[in-house]
Amino acid sequence: MEATLRPPKVATHWSARRLAKEVGLSSATVHRIWQKYGLQPHRVKRFKFSTDPNFDSKLADVIGLYLDPPERALVLCVDEKSQIQALNRTQPILPLRSDLPTRMTHDYERHGTTSLFAALEVTSGKVHGRCFPKHTHMEFIDFLKSIDRRYRRREIHLICDNYGTHKHPAVRAWLAEHPRFQLHFTPTSASWLNLVERWFGLITEQTIRRGSFDTVWKLERAIHRFIANWNEDAKPFRWTASPRSIKAKIRRVAEI
Repeated sequence: MEATLRPPKVATHWSARRLAKEVGLSSATVHRIWQKYGLQPHRVKRFKFSTDPNFDSKLADVIGLYLDPPERALVLCVDEKSQIQALNRTQPILPLRSDLPTRMTHDYERHGTTSLFAALEVTSGKVHGRCFPKHTHMEFIDFLKSIDRRYRRREIHLICDNYGTHKHPAVRAWLAEHPRFQLHFTPTSASWLNLVERWFGLITEQTIRRGSFDTVWKLERAIHRFIANWNEDAKPFRWTASPRSIKAKIRRVAEI
């Protein structure tokens, strides 16, 4: 009976009920077969393999900074969350109540954008952040200058992705004048190696996504308040995976 469970290639997604009707089985039978073989057709996970020819060396470099940082040096994960929209719901948000979730309108008004540049201290988990109206190489240099003022007289290792802003000639010139800064690039299409991305997920979920802001200034104030509160009780993100285990996992996925 299980061999007959072969849906025609006319749909990209099947519910148990639709598939049961198509193949002439009960939905309970379809569900039981899915459970037996661990199939979850309602779930989708996205992936992208890095084609960086220097993937192995960059992977080892970044993870080496996480697991064995240089003595008396500071390792910062740096990136920008660009074009964060100040969205204001068209009607007031209804608060959480007994047996009712927080409710908000699906429509909203746009009131401009801001870009958050953030540097996550790997050892402490604290975050240095600044908001800018744009996210060009000029703003990146300004952010580097703010790091230079904040962390004086220390060797600084910056982990960042391959965004063109980070490799602009003006940025390279600034770095040449400040030799205590060293940039370490994650492999292309591997921004998940940058720990600040994990922190961006937290601020998005806890402050930005459900917020309602009628000005960019209020959005930026909420962002800076989140950073201040975070730093009062910051905890580092612990990296545990080795380069070998990561490459083994990639090989397993590629063989499926």
